[in-house]
Amino acid sequence: MNLQQHENRDDMKVWLSQSEVEQLLETADGTQQRIAFALGARCGLRSHEVLEVAPEDVVDTNAGTMIRVWHGKGDKMRETPVPRDLATTIRTVDDVRDAPSSAPLIEISSTRSLRRWLRSAVDQLHEQTGDIGWSHLGFHDLRRTWATALASADVDPLLVCDWGGWNDLETFLKHYKGSFSPEAQKREREKIPWL
Repeated sequence: MNLQQHENRDDMKVWLSQSEVEQLLETADGTQQRIAFALGARCGLRSHEVLEVAPEDVVDTNAGTMIRVWHGKGDKMRETPVPRDLATTIRTVDDVRDAPSSAPLIEISSTRSLRRWLRSAVDQLHEQTGDIGWSHLGFHDLRRTWATALASADVDPLLVCDWGGWNDLETFLKHYKGSFSPEAQKREREKIPWL
């Protein structure tokens, strides 16, 4: 986990490692929470976007399986990749629920409730691990983690901007991309024999 002080606030920006993302997903209380957290950490969705995702928004395209975000920031539409296992979970939930495919997946309707879900999970993780960093994790940090993971995997930054709905590379680099992901730091540390 990487932590960095916000420039204009007292709280911290947080970037999770991929194993910490898995810990968070495992701590989620049920399928709805797991889907919501994964949409943030694995697809880079903003909290209000998570609440709007419907099963019919998961589409197979020539670029692979994507989620269509119809009302992103500034009410702009975009498509972002969705992992196979998450797409399968969403489609399975759609098959077993009574609601139409056009109805949102997540049954809560406020970002405040979404933040409460996350707070409950991170409080549990803080208690389990003793790592106070968990207490600083906010929902937007899941998006930050996603963007940095893509950058660390050498995904073209302009494509990350497109998938994430950023208007320009400068905004992305200034606010979202971490200096280096925890995985990248570990990989580089392994090159130094005395560390």
